[in-house]
Amino acid sequence: MPELRLLGGRLDGLALHYVAEGRGPAVVLVHGLGGFAESWRHNVDALARRATVYAVDLPGFGRSAKPAAEYNLAFFATALHGFLEALGVHHASLVGHSLGGAVVLTYALTQPARVDRVALVGGLVPGFSYRPSRVYRLLALRGLGEALALCGCAPVYRAALARCFYRPTPDEVGFLVECGYAARTGWDARAAYLATLRAARGDFERYRTEYRRALASLDLPVLAIHGRQDPVVPAAHCGEVAGGLARAEVRWIDACGHFPQIEHAQTVNEWLAEFLVARPAPR
Repeated sequence: MPELRLLGGRLDGLALHYVAEGRGPAVVLVHGLGGFAESWRHNVDALARRATVYAVDLPGFGRSAKPAAEYNLAFFATALHGFLEALGVHHASLVGHSLGGAVVLTYALTQPARVDRVALVGGLVPGFSYRPSRVYRLLALRGLGEALALCGCAPVYRAALARCFYRPTPDEVGFLVECGYAARTGWDARAAYLATLRAARGDFERYRTEYRRALASLDLPVLAIHGRQDPVVPAAHCGEVAGGLARAEVRWIDACGHFPQIEHAQTVNEWLAEFLVARPAPR
């Protein structure tokens, strides 16, 4: 898994790990809260037949650096911009899962000329109604969140992830827990997780009106892929998001939870390939 270091700006020297495969137009896969680059393992090879695919560990996650920072959406969008600059990628299509959807849309709002298309997979988008689960609300409380984070262990993580699937399988849940376990569960990683949860919640609450207005004017094609039984980001949220974007299309998947790219990988890969690289983005 290669590593690069960002150059210039307030993130100078920040190390980011990533996966890269294929050749062709650039497609960047961005994970959600608690995710990591290899969680796209069912998708990279399929998309790499027609594109250069990058799956990145966002700062604070996976094997990337985990600095003490304000892990808000602007921070992640800045890191994504630095990542693409370091690679020399000036145009890309972006795919965001869960909170990664908020990250790629924030980047698209700040750098629209550099983004061809955006796909949301189980996407969580600021500016629209969403109520986090009781567990997330408790973790967002300072002090209590740290105490609960100390209780985190592999069995707890497995149980929590299994609830995100429509039909969880031990192999899939086990991989999401065990891959890079030490790097992803040290105290710096837990602190980054809590910081992201809190900062993102602040973004969703504080800037809801601004995001709603800005996203309504976003002139980019957007494909939203969503599981009808998603227990993390309700289907109603996806429908609301699609109605608030100028050029959005929704594709629903039945018998599917929060990980369409894992639970129905072949279907999702076909849809993503056709949307992202089978046709040019109209301008």
